[in-house]
Amino acid sequence: MSISFSITPAEFREFSSFLEKSCGILLAEHKQYLVQSRLGKIMQQQGCANLSELVARLGRAGGNSLKEQVIDAMTTNETLWFRDIHPYEILRNKLLPELHEKSRFQKLRIWSAACSTGQEPYSISMVIDEFKQSHAGAFSSGEEILATDISTTVLDQARRGEYEMLALGRGLSQDRLHRYFESSPSGSWGIKPHIKSRVRFQSLNLLGPYSSLGQFDLIFCRNVLIYFSSDVKLEILRKMHKQLRPGGYLLLGASESLSGLPDLYKMIHCRPGIIYQAI
Repeated sequence: MSISFSITPAEFREFSSFLEKSCGILLAEHKQYLVQSRLGKIMQQQGCANLSELVARLGRAGGNSLKEQVIDAMTTNETLWFRDIHPYEILRNKLLPELHEKSRFQKLRIWSAACSTGQEPYSISMVIDEFKQSHAGAFSSGEEILATDISTTVLDQARRGEYEMLALGRGLSQDRLHRYFESSPSGSWGIKPHIKSRVRFQSLNLLGPYSSLGQFDLIFCRNVLIYFSSDVKLEILRKMHKQLRPGGYLLLGASESLSGLPDLYKMIHCRPGIIYQAI
């Protein structure tokens, strides 16, 4: 059981500054409850009397393990299968057919940024599988989905590709469940190998460099930019543009929009849904 602790305004500002510098996330002032609920266990394990003491330990040399624990706790979010539906319909009906025609002899590469526990990249892999079943010979050079997240905890879970029924009920149809998952004696369900094999997971802080990731046809960066300041958001979008192949596409979350970079991206209305093409 985690300890309960109070947070002064000064301590909250101090911790918020640490979090923003470490991973770009901005904490609104009314989010003190989130810090209390997510860090209670760590505070107890570390024997910290207050949040200032925890922040002091985070700043010491050799505190990388603790820093990773704290960032994990503050960035872990639940996600859904086929979240918002529209991006996956756009992928199936517009983007995959276009890329199939345009890049017949080139490996299809898709980046799922801030992939959490793997629902997004595995959903993308299922859509690719369905497209290939109806388009014989599509993407003969293969497909790769790179899925990244700052949290090593969620990446470990995503790599396993095993989910409880409660998690599978969040957006996954019964048809896809039985087509793309195998049940285990423990009661969980595992992603089938041919869906799993397309996805490669890697730890990545979106504040860092991306150049080693290579070039992509599509980047899914959905429901994460809302946590960053305007300046950090623009810097991330500039860096992502450099990783897109000419004419590649960026897909953002339903509540996110791209403004301020008209020289890099062109808005395309898909009705429903909006995507952004690299200029």
